Amino acid sequence: MKLDIEKAADLIRNAGGAIALTGAGVSTESGIPDFRSRNGLWSRFDPMEYGTYEAFRRDPHKVWDMLAELLFVADAVPNEGHLAMARMEEAGLLQAIITQNIDGLHQKAGSTNVVEFHGSMASFSCPSCEARYSMAEVRRLHLPPHCFTCGAVLKPNIVFFDEVIPPYAIARTEQLVGSARVLIVAGTSCRVVPASSIPGLVKQQGGRVIEINTEPALAHLADITLGGGFAATMTALLEKLLE
Repeated sequence: MKLDIEKAADLIRNAGGAIALTGAGVSTESGIPDFRSRNGLWSRFDPMEYGTYEAFRRDPHKVWDMLAELLFVADAVPNEGHLAMARMEEAGLLQAIITQNIDGLHQKAGSTNVVEFHGSMASFSCPSCEARYSMAEVRRLHLPPHCFTCGAVLKPNIVFFDEVIPPYAIARTEQLVGSARVLIVAGTSCRVVPASSIPGLVKQQGGRVIEINTEPALAHLADITLGGGFAATMTALLEKLLE
C-alpha cells in the first residue's frame, strides 16, 4: 500500500493536480449507510416504489416515509477523508469533486468546488409553486412538509431515478472531465449511469485513474488501486503529497 500511495502521489504531482469522483463509500465512515448495502435504504424501500419522481407525484406521503430517514444527514460530520480532500483543494492539488452523494459533507469539510451530480438534501422545493425551503426549515415542520404558500408536499432537491441530471451539473462535469489528466475515484462502484461513464471517459483521452475503495470495482480501468478505507487512505495520500 505504501508504494501505491507514493505512485498515486507522483501521478497527481506530475499532472499538476486531479479531479475526484466520489460515492457513498466516502460517507459511510461518517455514519451514513450506503443505500445499496445490506441494511441500506434500498433493502427496506423498493427503489421503483419510493425512488422515482413518478412515485412522488403519485403518492408523496408514501415517499416521505423513506425521505424522512434522510433528514439525519444534516447531523453528519465530515470524516478525515473529506477533510483531506479539502486540504488537497487548498494546496492546489485537487481541482474539483464530482460527487454522487446528497449529504453535503464535502462542503462541510471545506471543499468549495463541488459538483453535486445527484442534487442535495440541503434544500427543498415545492413542485407546485417552486417555493424553496432550507433543511433547517423542513426539520421544524410536521412530516411530510407542506409548502406555506400553496400547501403542496415539498420535494428535496435530489435527482430521483427517473429525473435527468441538472444541466449545470452535466455541463460542469463535462468541462472538468474534458481537461482531466488524473481522476481519483473514491467510494463508488460506478454502477449508476451516467456518472459511471466518467472513469472511462478520462481513460479514453489519455488520463490516469486512481481508485480508492474497500472493495475495488475498476480493475479494468484503474492505473492504481488503493484498497483501504477512505479516511485512512486519503489521509495517507495527503501526507505524501505534502511532503
